[in-house]
Amino acid sequence: MRALLLHPAAKPFAFVLCLLPLAWLVYGAATDNLGANPAEALIRSCGDWTLRFLCLTLAVTPLRIRTRTPQLARFRRMLGLFVFFYASCHLLAYAWLDMGLDAEDIARDILKRPFILVGFSCWLLLWPLALTSVNRAVRWLGGRQWQALHRLVYLIAGLALLHFFWMRAGKNNFAEVWVYGAIIGALLLERLLRYFTPRPRLSAR
Repeated sequence: MRALLLHPAAKPFAFVLCLLPLAWLVYGAATDNLGANPAEALIRSCGDWTLRFLCLTLAVTPLRIRTRTPQLARFRRMLGLFVFFYASCHLLAYAWLDMGLDAEDIARDILKRPFILVGFSCWLLLWPLALTSVNRAVRWLGGRQWQALHRLVYLIAGLALLHFFWMRAGKNNFAEVWVYGAIIGALLLERLLRYFTPRPRLSAR
C-alpha cells in the first residue's frame, strides 16, 4: 500500500477519481438523467460532494497517524483544493440555475436567508486556504502562521454542517445531517484528544 501511494501515477489517478462526481453530474445533465428537478439535483449534489471531500480532508491526518502511513499526507492538499472546487461549483450552480446570475438578486438572497449566508461565508473562508496551498505560501507565511491559518478548516466544517442542517430543516429531513455531523464530530474529537494527550518525553542519558 505504501509503495502504491508513492507511485508517480498515484496522484494523477487520485485527481481523476476526484473529478468523477462532476463528470457524472455533467453526464446526467446532458442526458436528462437528474430527475424531475435537474437544477436542484446539480446544486445539492455539488454541496454534498463538498461535504464529502471536507470529511476526507479532515480524515487524512488521523488515518496517517493511526495507520502509520505518512504517505497519505501527499493527498491532503489535493483533497483540500477539491473542497474549494466543489464548493465553487455549488455556489455557481445556485447563482446560475436558481438566480440567473443576477448579482443584485444573489446579494439580496444571501442577506435574506441565513442558511445561504452561512454557506457563502464558508466559501469565502475557503479562499485563503486555497490561495495558500502552495509551498511558496508556507515559506512566505512561516510554518506556524500557515498552520494557524489552515485551522480555519475546523470553523468551515462547523459552518458547512450548519448550512446543511438549515437547508434540510425546510423538509424536516435530518438523516444525512446526523451522519455528516457524527463523522465531523469524531474527526474533531480525535484532533482534540491528540492535542491534549501528553507526548512521551525522551529519557535523558
